[in-house]
Amino acid sequence: MSNLTTTLPFWDEVVANAQMDHDQKQPFFSMAPMEAVTDTIFRRVVAKAGAPDVYYTEFTNASSMIHPKAKFSVQGRLAVAENEQQPIAQIWGGRPDDIAGAAKLLPSMGYRAVDINMGCPDATVIKNGAGSDLIRHEDLARQIVAAAKQSGLPVSVKTRLGFYKTEEFREWLPIILRQNVAVLTVHLRTRQEMSKVPAHFEFIDDILAMRDDIAPQTLIQINGDIKTRQQGLDLAKAHPGLDGIMIGRGIFENPYAFEKSPRQHTLTESIDLLNLQLDLFDEVNATVTPKHFEALKRYFKIYLRGFAHASALRQMLMETHSTDEVRTVLARELATVYEAVANDKHIYRDNAAASADMAAATARKVASETD
Repeated sequence: MSNLTTTLPFWDEVVANAQMDHDQKQPFFSMAPMEAVTDTIFRRVVAKAGAPDVYYTEFTNASSMIHPKAKFSVQGRLAVAENEQQPIAQIWGGRPDDIAGAAKLLPSMGYRAVDINMGCPDATVIKNGAGSDLIRHEDLARQIVAAAKQSGLPVSVKTRLGFYKTEEFREWLPIILRQNVAVLTVHLRTRQEMSKVPAHFEFIDDILAMRDDIAPQTLIQINGDIKTRQQGLDLAKAHPGLDGIMIGRGIFENPYAFEKSPRQHTLTESIDLLNLQLDLFDEVNATVTPKHFEALKRYFKIYLRGFAHASALRQMLMETHSTDEVRTVLARELATVYEAVANDKHIYRDNAAASADMAAATARKVASETD
């Protein structure tokens, strides 16, 4: 990751690299840890499209990491390719001893930082006393941070405003800040809200004031409804105390979300990204851990959108059962697609433009249903 000539502590290095070649403070950008998404395959695809400053792994069960048998079932979640930028390991669990044991394994695997998931809204995770359930169990949350610190790695926490109500953040976040974590990432919604309401940007300044008062050395990163680097920069400009911006679901609308100089992308570029993902899928499936092909289908819409014939092509790919079948369909259909796009009044638009159109259509639909 480092572009620096000297080795700095991990998060100091992240901040310094983000600041490089800028006179004014710049936030660092990260891709959010996402279940069944942010593995070594997709991280490398995003790196090709436009790299963030920081990557995270999929969230990984600490109990499985230390279990003699279960540890093999999670090894793919923590796999890092030889030529890949080292991500941050995100782990979860409700038992401090498991967290301690799992975190201690990470340095030998090349990890330089560990993040604790205290925001996952999944019912199964909550049933295990982990994820966002820790918002309701303050003492356990403290113990888990302390356990992770036994690894010697810098510890960060990703959480939400609260479990039931947004105002819970006024009591919850100070508890985490007092644990002297390296970074506190706040998804600006509650567990109950899931992602069904707009992110609460109105609380950013209050969160920054808490940080400044309680733990000025802790970096604050925010997450929720930020789709592009430019949106993140605008938000950081409006709230100068922000240190980091995390983009999650926005990457599904625009794989180029992190690029520093946004530009129009061609259909060929998007197809190239799809082919890269197919190649990396085969590589990981053969050399690291078995991968389920069906999970790959969720990515087709990322690359095949923004032109009039995208839906038909996606439907063909949804009926495939292997990467070779996907390649066969592309080889058979792309010449026709390019010809149709060239002759169609609906010229190819990049993902950002397509997403803007989709957002506008959704807004119109909601407005009509409200009237």
